[in-house]
Amino acid sequence: MLFETSILSRPGGREVNEDAAHWRAVAPGSAIWVLADGLGGHGGGEAASQRAAEELLALDPPAADPAWIADRIQSTHERIVAGQQESLELRHMHTTAVLLAAVGGQAAWGHCGDSRLYFFRDGRLVEQTIDHSYVQTKVDAGDLRPQDIRFHEDRNRLLASLGASGAVRTTVRPEPLPLQPGDAFLLASDGFWELVLETEMEVELAKASSAKGWIGGMLNRLLARAEGEYDNYTAVAVWVHDGGEQVP
Repeated sequence: MLFETSILSRPGGREVNEDAAHWRAVAPGSAIWVLADGLGGHGGGEAASQRAAEELLALDPPAADPAWIADRIQSTHERIVAGQQESLELRHMHTTAVLLAAVGGQAAWGHCGDSRLYFFRDGRLVEQTIDHSYVQTKVDAGDLRPQDIRFHEDRNRLLASLGASGAVRTTVRPEPLPLQPGDAFLLASDGFWELVLETEMEVELAKASSAKGWIGGMLNRLLARAEGEYDNYTAVAVWVHDGGEQVP
């Protein structure tokens, strides 16, 4: 497999961008991608997301294995907690995280918080992560529809993040996913997915000829809705190609 990646990360209507997103090719047909959305104020959010991205991309060989994903997120949580002792400015830092690994024709992923991963096959959204948030519990209880999360006044109340007190809460896909050419992934912070509907992600995917073009189409929709001091927004688009294809 070959992977085509495009990353967009901007401060939006804020002065500081507390999101971070990176990727690393490990070997032919193997790569990892990370996205983190920091919180904490006074520079803590920015420090948390950058440290999380660094730790999640650490150099040990990745595996398309749920246990490896869980261990990597746990070690990142421990690094954020340790960093809180460095200064008063960092004592409240924490961050969401999404980690995707593709190795040997299979993919695995996990997350903590409300940054999301979307998986598309044959141009359709077939899987997405479920937020660790107060509003998601209202959806789970049947009190809200999933589409109402975007507009709820409590949508930013998280129930889990790296650096939060107590044991880290992580959700990992229980089985590796066998990849197919044409598969696509989108990792997105809440500042991105709140302003781009899932149906619009599919529409722009169908129109795009590249991962960068897909990001650009979704960005146009985001900017048409954004106003005021809107949040940082970050997205990572990953397209899966057959190993014999020429990737743009």
